Amino acid sequence: MYKPQLFLIVLLCALLFHFSLADVGVAAQYKPPYLPTACWGNDASVFPSSNLFAAAGEGAWDNGAACGRQYMVRCISASTPGTCKADETIQIKIVDRAQTSVSRPSRDGAILVLSTTAFEAIANPSAPSVNIEFIQWFEGCKRVEGIALSLGVD
Repeated sequence: MYKPQLFLIVLLCALLFHFSLADVGVAAQYKPPYLPTACWGNDASVFPSSNLFAAAGEGAWDNGAACGRQYMVRCISASTPGTCKADETIQIKIVDRAQTSVSRPSRDGAILVLSTTAFEAIANPSAPSVNIEFIQWFEGCKRVEGIALSLGVD
């Protein structure tokens, strides 16, 4: 049975979130303390319970609009072979600005500075930085082969 509402929702999602491949960049890591943040000051309730969060580098900061954005991130390479954890993709939330974070990044100029938990989920924690593939994650859209494609509607 054809459901015009479902078609319209999928079409709207596709138009709003553009079919695009992920971006690539460098991710560094930072250690506690994580408070205060440029996004929410001393409010620890904004941190995801999974501890998978990041500070946005200047390329992602977007004058503060990055606060609360979520990204799917995976390690694609590093200067030392075997650093990346194969087939590991994580969802992170932006909670801070790397340039002003209390704890300094392991490398300057990174697009994303991952919490220690997030970094360890995709790479060997002894590495100062890794090359990543990342795509903004939109709630309500499913991620299929690296592209935001459709709504999770039955």
